[in-house]
Amino acid sequence: MFDKKAKIFIFLLIGVFLITSGLGCQGTPGKLAEKVKPINLVYWRMDDGQDAFSGILQGFKALYPHISITYQLIRPEEYEQALLEAWAEDRGPDIFSIPNTWLGKYQTKILPLAVPDTLTVAHQVTKGTIKKETTIVEETIKTPKLRDLQDNFVETVPKDVIIDNKLYGLPLSLDVLSLYYNRDMLNNAGIANPPQTWQEFINDVKLLTLQDRNGDFIQSAVPLGTAKNIANATDILSLLMLQNGTPIANEQGGAIFDQSARDVYCDEPPCYPGREALRFYTSFATPGNEVYTWDEKMPDAFEAFAQGKTAFLFGYSDYLLKFRQAAPKLNFDITKAPQISGSLKEVNYTRYFVETISKKTKYPNEAWAFVLYATTAQNTKTFLSVAKHPTCHRALIKDQLEDFDLAPFVKAVLTAQTWYRGKNYSLVDEAFKEMVENVLNKTKTIQEALTYCAQKVNLTY
Repeated sequence: MFDKKAKIFIFLLIGVFLITSGLGCQGTPGKLAEKVKPINLVYWRMDDGQDAFSGILQGFKALYPHISITYQLIRPEEYEQALLEAWAEDRGPDIFSIPNTWLGKYQTKILPLAVPDTLTVAHQVTKGTIKKETTIVEETIKTPKLRDLQDNFVETVPKDVIIDNKLYGLPLSLDVLSLYYNRDMLNNAGIANPPQTWQEFINDVKLLTLQDRNGDFIQSAVPLGTAKNIANATDILSLLMLQNGTPIANEQGGAIFDQSARDVYCDEPPCYPGREALRFYTSFATPGNEVYTWDEKMPDAFEAFAQGKTAFLFGYSDYLLKFRQAAPKLNFDITKAPQISGSLKEVNYTRYFVETISKKTKYPNEAWAFVLYATTAQNTKTFLSVAKHPTCHRALIKDQLEDFDLAPFVKAVLTAQTWYRGKNYSLVDEAFKEMVENVLNKTKTIQEALTYCAQKVNLTY
């Protein structure tokens, strides 16, 4: 029917179509169609409702119409148990979010990416306005290099999420321990501005602490010095250790905060900055001390501040909404955590969530494609504005500094640090609180309490 030249022309035309449509070097149309069959990725988090993710979910769906994301919010107190039960029954999430301090614990459950690497994801592309044509292409996605992570994210992120040259996840935001203060109480005490240094903080504590004849607190300056009634006790003590140059962990991650170090904040060697940090922390709950302002008989720290019983409170950005709901008439504001006077190095403390991929996922490329998409600076903008979280991206810091609520936290993200790399942070939290109680109860000296705590922490590695 066709002559030889016509047949050659037709074969060439078909070849050109296959190449330009993305099918030419990727197998038969049937095999490619198999790659864009509808799939569903299950995504678990313990923070933020689905409304905060609507922009990210819609944008990803537009790029990959065959991929659906089922978002599930699990109560924090039920999260770990739910994960373990789901994995045991092979029905766990494809993508799950965990605190950065849990990365070591869940390392064997996570499917990491090599740094750098590439992954491919197939999707349909529709072209044309009047006559629309749909083709299937395989997109190659380059995973970030170490330099990319350092350029795009704040300092602590690459140090936390890269383990043995593998990427274990990426954050959407980053929170920083900051100082909440009651404006009315500071005004009544004649304090014009919140403290910027620990010496200013000490001076303010003396002015703001009021006791009756029996030594009971009429007004406390700050929940500080105890363990059981301060939710962020471990983080505050970690902040103090990092600020005064405590060698808190070695290169292998082991705790060494009980050991000596030569440090600019000590008068002469040998210097034990960890000991000084613990002494300073517990001094606020030690009767007879000039900054005695809190004890174990006081209520929960959050409740005390919400009820106007304390002037200061160390907390993260999640307290913002909680205070506005629990105490709408409370006149409060936020500033960065105090720093050591005369220090040229600012140090703040952080905690944040990392979005990770389950080792049991059936769709590793698609799951990682979603995390890489969701955690870019551009795509987190809407999420951050709705969820009211500080950014982890360098590119968004300037914009968020214009946000009245988030500015105090954002000012500190570049100098925020963390330290734990072990496998059971809950035991570390218990060990730190036990250390504080041992000092307050005088069952151990400060050095003995430090050493005992370090030993218990090292059992978690």
